[in-house]
Amino acid sequence: MIPPSFQFEALPARVRFGSGTIATIGEEAEHLSARRLLLLCTPQQEQQAKDIAATLGNRAVGVFAGAAMHTPIDVTEKALAFAQQVDADGLVSIGGGSAIGLGKAIALKTDLPQIAVPTTYAGSEATPILGQTEAGIKTTQRTLRVLPESIIYDVDLTMTLPVAMSMTSGLNSLAHAAEALYAPNGNPIIDLMAEQGIAALLHALPAIHAAPDDREARALALYGAWLSGSCLGSVGMGLHHKICHVLGGTFDLPHAETHAAMLAHSLAYNLPAATGARVRLQALLGSDDPAQALYTLSLRVGAPRALRDLGMPERGIEQAADLAVASPYPNPRPLDRGAIAAMLRRAWAGDMPVEDLVEADAGV
Repeated sequence: MIPPSFQFEALPARVRFGSGTIATIGEEAEHLSARRLLLLCTPQQEQQAKDIAATLGNRAVGVFAGAAMHTPIDVTEKALAFAQQVDADGLVSIGGGSAIGLGKAIALKTDLPQIAVPTTYAGSEATPILGQTEAGIKTTQRTLRVLPESIIYDVDLTMTLPVAMSMTSGLNSLAHAAEALYAPNGNPIIDLMAEQGIAALLHALPAIHAAPDDREARALALYGAWLSGSCLGSVGMGLHHKICHVLGGTFDLPHAETHAAMLAHSLAYNLPAATGARVRLQALLGSDDPAQALYTLSLRVGAPRALRDLGMPERGIEQAADLAVASPYPNPRPLDRGAIAAMLRRAWAGDMPVEDLVEADAGV
């Protein structure tokens, strides 16, 4: 079959994938001419970061363990001051989206080279996207200035990732690939990566839920996370990512858990207007209703399904709907405030997603 005309731009990042690859961190630093590395992490991963720093000897000049969800600007300012204090010439972000987001925020201001060491399936390390929060508002920007130059995927570092976090992080990653299937600037290469990423995660997550020490499943999930993150970094996202940014930035809901709870509902809203994506997801999930199939998968692996259980107040539904339509962005289905509010009510209660009727171009 002859593919249609398309444009594809590969992102300039170097990837090392495997088991024990953390041992190559010094080589990556040398490749980047970085000799004074500042390691970034959350408070929960401080000891892990210190252990990695110890292997780097004099090349490690400090550990900043204050990374936080949604990359608050005040945290970035503290980390930036510390980076300047220790005269860092390179950054090593160890963890999930919080640590990697902090590295990106510092790089935006300093252009310091980054080595990302993901220990979850968030996928942020593969994107030139930075989301930051200030005064309860989360904003995002896309610039190659924040794209990590090197990514070290080490399956060993994910073996102790708690099962609950593995499930929500994996569903968060799956959302990147799912929305890529109906991105307005999608292309056949991204479609292939998205389908492979989704297939890997659909296989890996139930296997990890059943046996957390299943190394092959962990490797497959990490591989799926890279593919899905690469999709997120290459094409625009729609309603799902917008609404999750609104919920996280405004109500301080946990990032991965919010993606996990919203994914099926977002797809139920969009897929009636995205026939191509719907057909692909039907094949991958083995179901005529991909949204309900993903909801059932979330139930099977114990992922959160109700926004109220994540701390969202019921009174916030209308505010979130207002914010979701406040500014235009590409989406396969037109943004209907009433339909979005209804979707949020179902997600707040943890109800089954419902595809409501929509008149839309089914050619996506």
